[in-house]
Formats: sequence, C-alpha cells, structure tokens
Amino acid sequence: MIEAMIEVRNIDVWYGNIHALKDVSMSLQTGEIVAVIGSNGAGKSTLVKSIAGLLPKKRGDIFYGGQVITRKPAEAISRLGISVIPENRRLFGSMSVMDNLLLGAYMRLRKGEKKEVTEDIDSMFNLFPRLKERIKQDAGTLSGGEQQMLVIARALMSRPKAILMDEPSIGLAPLMVKEIFKVLSVLKEKGYTILLVEQNARLALKISDRAYVVALGRLVLEGLSAELMVLDEVKRLYLGA
Repeated sequence: MIEAMIEVRNIDVWYGNIHALKDVSMSLQTGEIVAVIGSNGAGKSTLVKSIAGLLPKKRGDIFYGGQVITRKPAEAISRLGISVIPENRRLFGSMSVMDNLLLGAYMRLRKGEKKEVTEDIDSMFNLFPRLKERIKQDAGTLSGGEQQMLVIARALMSRPKAILMDEPSIGLAPLMVKEIFKVLSVLKEKGYTILLVEQNARLALKISDRAYVVALGRLVLEGLSAELMVLDEVKRLYLGA
C-alpha cells in the first residue's frame, strides 16, 4: 500500500464548547487534488487549520510522510513543506507584489537560494501575467482576484510539497473564479499535491481526483470525484440539481 503524503486519523477538534470535527479521517496522496466540500459551518476550514497546526487536536493524529505532526507548531509544519492558502488571503497590503513574493521565499533566501528564487519569480509571472504588470504595486490595492493570484504565487515560492487551499474562489467574480481554477488545472498538470476546500462543489469535483463531503463536523461521503458528482444526494445538496 502506498503511504499517504498527508493522513488524518480519527481527529476531534473543539472550538470552546463546540465539537467542530468529530472522528475525522482522510488522506492525501502525492500528486493528487483532493476536494473537501460541504455547507457553511460544516468544518471544512477547521480541517485545514488542524492539518496546518493552527488548532489543537483533542484526539487522533495527523501524519506527513509517515511522520507524526499532530502537535507540531504551524511554523514547523510549514518548514516541512506544507503551505496554506487561507480563506481571507492575509497579504501584506502595504508591501509590493514583489516583496510579498520574496517573503514567500524567505527561508530559501536565508539558505542562499537567490538564483533559484529569481527563476521561480519568473515562473510565477508566467503563471500570473497580471502580477508582473503590477510588480511594484501595493498588494492591498489589487483586485480580489489579483490578490488571490498573489496569495497562490506566494505559497508556491516556498516550493511546497503540499498545498492546503481554503476557499480560493470566495468573494470573486465568476470570470475570475474561472481564471483561478484554470491555474489550479495547470498546477495539477505540474504534479502539485493539493487539498482543496471549496464551497463551489461543482468546480471542486470537476478539477479534483477524489473528494470528501463534510457535514456537521463529520465526513459523511468520500470517493472518486467523478463518482460523487453523479450521486443523487450530492447533486441535490451541493450541485443545485
């Protein structure tokens, strides 16, 4: 059996008195996109934060490459090769596009990888031409879609092994959502490993290899995305059919 890149085993997570995740188990294999879909408040973002080390777990374990990371701090998990693209973007708004990209490569620059970082910046501008046009512009003055592009590019600058994306389409116009998902298709072709938490279930299932459905803090369905897309329950509750 192939060892999962990320494996979550029977975790329980609480927000105060609220039992946010209940006995949740899931896995993410190298090179695949796994979608997590569900309604607002179902526990999708909590799952991302738990894997990233941003929330304590009451029970269960999380593994990365076979190594237990359950109680490692977020900084240590990031250094292992897991990048998070948060729901609210969290850019340094008063800093330029270029400076935000360089911050994404901060640890690599400290290791002396200046040449490789420069090459990766060029790659980001090829992936997101709009960012090159706004290279000196403050991140806080970008449109919502451009900010999302910058957040993704900044995460990629650390050369992560796994990317946790939390609602990348939220708050974006339909045309910009299509553009962002085209980028995700490119990342998939490049072999990136991605956990995609997304309210737009149709797009998430279309682009992903496998998917989990979360409801009230529990995983209630899982399987190949193409198979889940045609299930009556999924179509009725999440696809508007």
